[in-house]
Amino acid sequence: MLSFLNRNLSLLTVGVCIMMSCTSLIVATAALVGFGLATDKSLATLPIAAQFVGTMLASVPAAMLMQRLGRKTTFMIAALFGIGGGTIGYQAIINHHFWLFVLGTFSVGIFQGFANYMRYAAAESVDAPDKSKAISFVMLGGVVAAVIGPNLAKYSREWIQGAEFAGSYASVIGLYVIILFVFSFLKFEEKNKSARLDEVGNTTRDTGRSLLIIAKQPRYIVALLSGMLGYSVMSFVMTATPLAMDQSAFLFNDTAIVIQWHVLAMFAPSFVTGILIARFGVIKILFSGVVFGFLCVGINLHGMSFWHYLMALVCLGISWNFLFVGSTSMITDTYEEKEKNKAQALNDFAVFSMVTVASLSSGVLQNAFGWQLVNIGAIPLLLVILFALIWLVIKNRVNSELKLEI
Repeated sequence: MLSFLNRNLSLLTVGVCIMMSCTSLIVATAALVGFGLATDKSLATLPIAAQFVGTMLASVPAAMLMQRLGRKTTFMIAALFGIGGGTIGYQAIINHHFWLFVLGTFSVGIFQGFANYMRYAAAESVDAPDKSKAISFVMLGGVVAAVIGPNLAKYSREWIQGAEFAGSYASVIGLYVIILFVFSFLKFEEKNKSARLDEVGNTTRDTGRSLLIIAKQPRYIVALLSGMLGYSVMSFVMTATPLAMDQSAFLFNDTAIVIQWHVLAMFAPSFVTGILIARFGVIKILFSGVVFGFLCVGINLHGMSFWHYLMALVCLGISWNFLFVGSTSMITDTYEEKEKNKAQALNDFAVFSMVTVASLSSGVLQNAFGWQLVNIGAIPLLLVILFALIWLVIKNRVNSELKLEI
């Protein structure tokens, strides 16, 4: 059983590595490509927003397909959307077609909507006490992606003369072909599906509690808010960063370095995040994520030098890691095996709905009002997470006192 788990977790880690390599490449380039192709420059971040729209719209169908076809087959189908997205993006840049480029990033987003379930697949591959460690383990793939993605964008941008970044999206096609190959080696144990008899003796599937009951749990609410708003803050600030640096006359190589360190900071903490959650509890880790989010905003508001961008984006990456891994770990404690598909689908749909709004509004605010307002706009989102965590701590304390009295 241990070798089976090691095999799956290792393959999922490689999958996350490739997925995040493509994501970081697209983050570093899409707004600049969009700015060059779009007639209306305020739409520069629309390609990134389209990617998150694809992720949002795919999240529920992905859960349904996984319930019917299993995770392995569904992941392999998703890889085809990634290959298609890279191909469309390449053709869009060659032909200078903005809306075709938006379609390409949308297709990549569909892949990510499916592939995001890799973290749940990791959690389900281990015993309950090791869930947070398994989630952290697969997220370590992003450490390598921090090097691959931005550097691939930097070195491939001029591969094709007269079509800047077309080579980058050609390389994306190759990465998604590799991930299709990796997914083909996954092996998941089929869990016994709970069944029951209805009034007339027919067998029906037992899907557990209703989604409303699951979603009304305080831990589910706080986990959803932490993941949804934490990811949104990251997307909101990160999406505007390449534009802000370009408008401040920084070279693309400088932007690539900042994005590289940002992605590294997103995933490097995964070496210890699962251990920290097991030792100090998930709520304290979520609190720490909020603190790093405020540090990012504070640094960005203090100055706009290369080092300000670099340190702020490092803090932003750590914030995302603590909030995303922490919220995923907390979510997995709120449902039973037979309830997982609907509980996970609601969470991911909510997360990427909000992230879509954040990524699109980020470009609009950056072009209309500038970098400082983008960062000020992140503060209310962090405050909501902070107050939600305080509410959960108070509620847990009250419940503990009531139990003692009884």
